[in-house]
Amino acid sequence: MWKPELNPATKTKYLAIVEAISTAIQQGELLAGDRLPTHRDLAWELKVNVSTVSQAYKEATKRHLIGGEIGRGTYVLATSREAELFALKDSGQDTVASKSFDLSTNIPVVHPDDHNARGLLIQALEKGAGSQAFSYHSPDLLTRTRFAASQWLSWRGYEVKPSDIVPCAGGQQALLASLLALCEAGDKVLVEKFTFPGMKAIARQLRLKLVGIECDQDGMRPAALEKALDTSGAKVLVINPNINNPTGFTTSSQRRSDIVGIIKQRDIIVIEDDVYGPLSGNKPLAVHLPDHAVLISSLSKSVAPGLRYGFINGCQRLIKPIDAEVHATNWTMSPFMIELANMWILEGRAFARADWQRHEIEARWGLAKSRLKKLGAVNWEKTPCPHLWLAIFGSVDTAVNKLRDAGIEVVSGELFASTSQPAGHIRICLTAPESRSLLSQAIDKVIECNVLSNSLYSI
Repeated sequence: MWKPELNPATKTKYLAIVEAISTAIQQGELLAGDRLPTHRDLAWELKVNVSTVSQAYKEATKRHLIGGEIGRGTYVLATSREAELFALKDSGQDTVASKSFDLSTNIPVVHPDDHNARGLLIQALEKGAGSQAFSYHSPDLLTRTRFAASQWLSWRGYEVKPSDIVPCAGGQQALLASLLALCEAGDKVLVEKFTFPGMKAIARQLRLKLVGIECDQDGMRPAALEKALDTSGAKVLVINPNINNPTGFTTSSQRRSDIVGIIKQRDIIVIEDDVYGPLSGNKPLAVHLPDHAVLISSLSKSVAPGLRYGFINGCQRLIKPIDAEVHATNWTMSPFMIELANMWILEGRAFARADWQRHEIEARWGLAKSRLKKLGAVNWEKTPCPHLWLAIFGSVDTAVNKLRDAGIEVVSGELFASTSQPAGHIRICLTAPESRSLLSQAIDKVIECNVLSNSLYSI
């Protein structure tokens, strides 16, 4: 039977139970569908009144953490709030007429070439895919894909052997396969204090327990990392050092050196999420960790999310077991998408699109700066990035609901939290609106709602 550890700092017992449920879900101790103890059994274990447990379960139900049915008891719900990030958005949003703006979806700005999508697809069929477009990919295609991926990483400043690359259907599958190969159910995995929802979803699937590491404007704090290694016994670190999602920070040079030293000294494995790396102008951390790093990259945030083209790089000791899990979780990628992505990389189109995306983000970042700078202490020395991590007054849920009522969709910081500590932030995406004009209108609406704190970049 699950027995929570209550936080003594939370004086109200029923709220302490709710926090314990939330933490257990976030860390993968409780998974969707798991049954919770009966009111009476949990009250007995915790030495509290049954009414206290009933009140806690009622509050946890309000927060969409648990549910109950006659004959089934009380059980953990699927994380519907996080699933909203991946749900299809109403096509009526983000228009001047509707006065509704989606700042929640972290996708690239639509490239001008995409309006000629038909021509691009026909070109790919004529040049590469041909009759193999609707088949399994061939060994020759796999070889070309590994070479193209190595060229992408070379452009990123990281020279690798094609044989050390495993293609996959995007960054999320890459992360799933990597953790399947490197971890077992019940293992603890180190992550940034605020990590992307896809990481949390995989942790629940694989029954992994997340340990959040404190970060600041320079990245993950070395002392906090060492303390977590001492207390958790974790052997795997998942890190997002170039344009972190959701905070937007890029790890400083000194901090990178410190983290690399700790990883080598402790002999742990680091999984680096580099999907935003091409937008940062910084090399991957993996450059300094050839024997300890698994690098995940894709074209989704810098070139085109619909290609579903990603890959994993690492030394043979790490990459071989991951390769097997890639095939077990997806079997094969679409040859047509592979050919299109390969062609774009080898012809230079992918690099040009990524450069265009970076310049567009810089322009939108500057626009946001001009609107938000007047609010107070804002740190605009960071790398321009496609999203902002904004501190808010009071309750995050209240702020999110107020913005929604005003026609602005944002993401609650709670969806990124790897610990039970309140997030106190929202994330807004600068690249979701179709134009800079619409983005400008959306930011003005956010300001008008008066939910933002002056310290916009505290982490």
